[in-house]
Amino acid sequence: MNEDAGRPSPPRKLVLLGRVLGAFGVRGDVRLESWTEPRAQIFRYQPWILRTPSGVERELAGARGRDTGKHVVATLPGCEDRDAAEAMRGTEILVPRETLPPPAAGEYYWIDLEGMRVVTVEGVVLGEVAHMLSTGANDVMVVRGERERLLPFVQPDYVTSVDFGTGTITVDWDPEF
Repeated sequence: MNEDAGRPSPPRKLVLLGRVLGAFGVRGDVRLESWTEPRAQIFRYQPWILRTPSGVERELAGARGRDTGKHVVATLPGCEDRDAAEAMRGTEILVPRETLPPPAAGEYYWIDLEGMRVVTVEGVVLGEVAHMLSTGANDVMVVRGERERLLPFVQPDYVTSVDFGTGTITVDWDPEF
């Protein structure tokens, strides 16, 4: 007998790669905000999960596009005119985490860090990574425990190790701060 029968499957991890900014021209093309590097790399990771501002999700495959220098422009199957393109404004573009290539040594996808336990080098548990922020200077972990802390994700100055096996990030941080 399958012991997993009846158990809900864990939610799949989706990674936000971009967003539809609005229409481009009159034929149904859309302007995209892409967070891949380079920007047009977003088309390599398909199928996309499109999430409307109201939270409705659907899968889309076959998006084509280009980086025009000023915008990333996409042609989407089923988006035939300017009105349809404009109706997609604000739609998020997500992909399943497993679609992305493995990160290079010492690099991490933020989604993989979320939910990890954060402990000091002295063993004091500070909480779990709720989410990550980019400040421009460095990335920041939002750690929630008995209170919320913002910890710089700077290796090796503050983050001394990331252990996916134990689900633990060790930091050199004063727990009173």
